[in-house]
Amino acid sequence: MSRTAQRGNQRDEQRNQRDTRRGARPGRKPGRAGRRLAAFVGLLTVTALATGCGIRATSVPVDAGAAPSKVGCALPEAHSSPDRSARTEVVRVYLVCRSRVAPVEREVRMPGGRSSSERLPVARKLVEDLKRSPDSAEDTAGFETAVPQELTVSGGTDGDPDEALRLSVPPGELPPFALAQLVCTLADTAAADANHGVVLGGPAGPAGREDGDGDGDGGHDGDGDGDGSGDGGSGEEAKSALQRFECDTALRTRPEAADTAGTRV
Repeated sequence: MSRTAQRGNQRDEQRNQRDTRRGARPGRKPGRAGRRLAAFVGLLTVTALATGCGIRATSVPVDAGAAPSKVGCALPEAHSSPDRSARTEVVRVYLVCRSRVAPVEREVRMPGGRSSSERLPVARKLVEDLKRSPDSAEDTAGFETAVPQELTVSGGTDGDPDEALRLSVPPGELPPFALAQLVCTLADTAAADANHGVVLGGPAGPAGREDGDGDGDGGHDGDGDGDGSGDGGSGEEAKSALQRFECDTALRTRPEAADTAGTRV
């Protein structure tokens, strides 16, 4: 072998030794074994991080289900259709839910059915039902009632139309939600008039007060003709005045509209 060849072999051997001591040169792509090693190390790192966060590692996608939804003012399917027995009626009553009034079906023992001759008993029964607390399903769905526990209903007085109902609290003094509940619940029953309107008024005063006679200390001018100038008569008359209400869209979706929804009868 020539001296030149021997020198070349020596240089190659020295280069290999340097590479062995220093490792692979910068920029050189790792071989197949290197790539496998890097992938294995990465997998171990991800597993360790997941375990440290309390997440069980899995190769199968997990469906956590839909995000929880807000209360939707709807009863479960099994609750929305109560069974009617021989002595009860399935009636629709309106409760408060999410700043409006919405109907729910209830099984109620109605006196004498829903015939027009039973207007007052039907109205009283429905008012009593509106005052009771929602059951567990209604409460879970977001329903509540605003009808005062002390509220009662009676029939009209002399001179009132047949469909008139007198409340123990004047309609204008009821919470708007309560008035909306009453009107919409009564509108589709025997308590309403022929056009599904509800005629409501406050408690009637003593005889003669509704005609503006006053309170007895000024209702007469001395000549016996009763000119109606008594002080206090107009205020009582306004409270007991009859108004006709309809369960329209505005009343159902904006119960505050009840303050101006009535029409004087």
